[in-house]
Amino acid sequence: MAILRHFVPFASVLAGAAVLAGCAYNEALGRNQLLVVDEAAMIQASNAAWTEAITTQKVSRDAAANARVRRVGDRIVQAAGLAGRNWTYAVFEEGAPNAFVLPSGQIGVTASLLALVRNDDQLAAVIGHEVGHVVARHAAERYSNAALANVGVEAVRGAAGDRASQAGAAAGVFAQYGALLPFSRRDELEADRLGVDYMQGAGYRPSESVALWRLMAQQRQAGVPEFISTHPSDATRIQALEQYIAERGWA
Repeated sequence: MAILRHFVPFASVLAGAAVLAGCAYNEALGRNQLLVVDEAAMIQASNAAWTEAITTQKVSRDAAANARVRRVGDRIVQAAGLAGRNWTYAVFEEGAPNAFVLPSGQIGVTASLLALVRNDDQLAAVIGHEVGHVVARHAAERYSNAALANVGVEAVRGAAGDRASQAGAAAGVFAQYGALLPFSRRDELEADRLGVDYMQGAGYRPSESVALWRLMAQQRQAGVPEFISTHPSDATRIQALEQYIAERGWA
């Protein structure tokens, strides 16, 4: 089974967007973020990605499935403080269980994910996690980190002279496994925690987020070693969620 992922290619759309360097404090995360892409560019990229998704993927006409996603999604975005946006929802008939949320206000869920989750609380865990990425501005931050890493790789390549190819390859490996992947794993755990907050605020059971990831672990045929994965292992996620829910007194 495919892990929940963002199948809309942000990077390819953002590559041509104008960027602005800056460091901003994200109150939801309690930390600073390096952001080199402005909000207008993110919205433009998001809208383009949504257009691509609904024109290249088969959209379900199942009225009940679409209404279910809209109902749960509306409660989650309300709890996240994002109800002021004009949200659009769609169910995609892609084979793998999947979901994504775009910063410009679009939520997509696959029919196979709806068939997999056992209740609306687990669906809320999925959507809450994805909305957490929006509040955390992870898409902009990941793009910024990748851009910064690329600058570093090119600097090493330029300083290496005749050994530029080897040095560039080594620097690229370090950037990928020493910086970008750890940032991605951190982002996933942050989105998990925010998603649980939104579940609680929307009246869903936070404990079902743990049940969801146990279900995911059962469905997965083979795992990828955590140190080379953009996502934490299922065991890491489950442990972190259980600890966070217990700390908040929601167990």
